[in-house]
Amino acid sequence: MRLPVNRVLPLATLILLGTAGAAIGKGRPETPVQPVTGPAADYPVVVGKPFTIGDTVWTPTDQLNYDAVGYAGVGDAGLAGVTGAHKTLPLPCYVEVTALDTGRTILVRLERRGPMVNDVLVELSPMAATQLGLAPGSHSPVRVRRVNPPEQERAMLRVGGRAPERMETPQGLLRVLRRKLAEQSPLMPPPSKPPEMPTMLPAAAKPAPKPAFIPAEPKPALPARAATPAAPETPKPAPAAKPAQKGSLVVQVAAFSVEANARKVARQLGGDVSRAGKFWRVRLGPFTNRAQAGPALEKARHAGYSDARIQSAD
Repeated sequence: MRLPVNRVLPLATLILLGTAGAAIGKGRPETPVQPVTGPAADYPVVVGKPFTIGDTVWTPTDQLNYDAVGYAGVGDAGLAGVTGAHKTLPLPCYVEVTALDTGRTILVRLERRGPMVNDVLVELSPMAATQLGLAPGSHSPVRVRRVNPPEQERAMLRVGGRAPERMETPQGLLRVLRRKLAEQSPLMPPPSKPPEMPTMLPAAAKPAPKPAFIPAEPKPALPARAATPAAPETPKPAPAAKPAQKGSLVVQVAAFSVEANARKVARQLGGDVSRAGKFWRVRLGPFTNRAQAGPALEKARHAGYSDARIQSAD
């Protein structure tokens, strides 16, 4: 005798097992997504395309040895952490910002493109400005130098903290940086060549040695002639010295603390050397207008002197 087969029981068992498995799965806690840390937290790095502010074209570039002087502005209160905005450096990256008035230096994380005005080099968040000692709304001279800080300091800035202050800049270097800022155009992209520290005071100018006296060879005597009284000559007045041209232009190539270095460059470029305080200037010219001075400026920059400029000879 065959027993009746219950086909409903196995199906009910499968349904109960599936429901229990789903309940167990829902009861398990989900694995939290770990935040990215370490050097990977600074990627991806964005460079960007060239853009224009007024008549000036700014071209972003991943320049490792960036070192420039300019002016710093302070952003609004909505900017958090020790951060900043820059026109050309990649984002994010890290820079040391030095106040040229005090020599105080801090580490800043650049996260934004800007500021969108030509005469401001970097815009700092309120927290960065406070650490540097700048007042809100100030327009202060600074040096911006790209650096590669240790991961511990990077992590401090990424979470909104601040890194320890650097050693104060020596007064000798601050004078060089202030002079570099005074000589460059505030409305043009600043040269990013690191400044040169003066190595030593220039030696006193030595007079050029006098040429040795060489007696002239005696000429053979001519036969005597009857002396003819010569008419007295009227002395001619000496020509008056031409006054220096006002408004003439020169190309300022560079300034050196050692006279020998300045004269070597002057010989290479066909320029002149003049003393200005503790430094020796190499100049090309003079020229009557900027059109004539232009080729000389290109010659100096092609020789590697990117800070060369046209200025008045006065």
